[in-house]
Amino acid sequence: MPQARMQISPDQGQFMALLVRLMQAKKAIEVGVFTGYSSLSVAMAMPEDGKLIACDVSEEYTAIAQKYWNLAGMSDKIDLRIAPAIETLDQLLQDQAGTFDFAFIDADKANYANYYDRVIQLVRSGGLILIDNVLWSGRVADASDSDKIVNTIRAFNTKLAQDERVLITILPIADGLTLALKK
Repeated sequence: MPQARMQISPDQGQFMALLVRLMQAKKAIEVGVFTGYSSLSVAMAMPEDGKLIACDVSEEYTAIAQKYWNLAGMSDKIDLRIAPAIETLDQLLQDQAGTFDFAFIDADKANYANYYDRVIQLVRSGGLILIDNVLWSGRVADASDSDKIVNTIRAFNTKLAQDERVLITILPIADGLTLALKK
């Protein structure tokens, strides 16, 4: 598949599933679905009454996701919302703030800060937010790299490091994964 590099890695999927199980997360949200591997990893780790809201704009890629969600028997757990994620998150904020146990952000990097600003309000105290691609192939550590996306991710990482509402750690899994535990 031409865009296969956009998929999370198997070790990351397994790690995410472990976290979801440890937390006994029943309500989750994902920003950026692609072909649905991360969604499937989370949904399969949730209890039978668990629910994942999956946000994406691509009907083409999420059609692939839906195929595999169906094959795995997870379609009932996953509520796919095809719309710009900011719109979906704003709608959820109207009546579901503070009710999500787990969130995963892996979409367009330019909007990471916007997604995070909304997701932090949706997640309950003690909830966990994971953010993918925070090392950007190690380029964020290269001070001479002034690429726009690299600078955007650097600024986002700094924002999280300064956010007193969360405890964070960055793991060098795949392309870098931030774990942010809401206080």
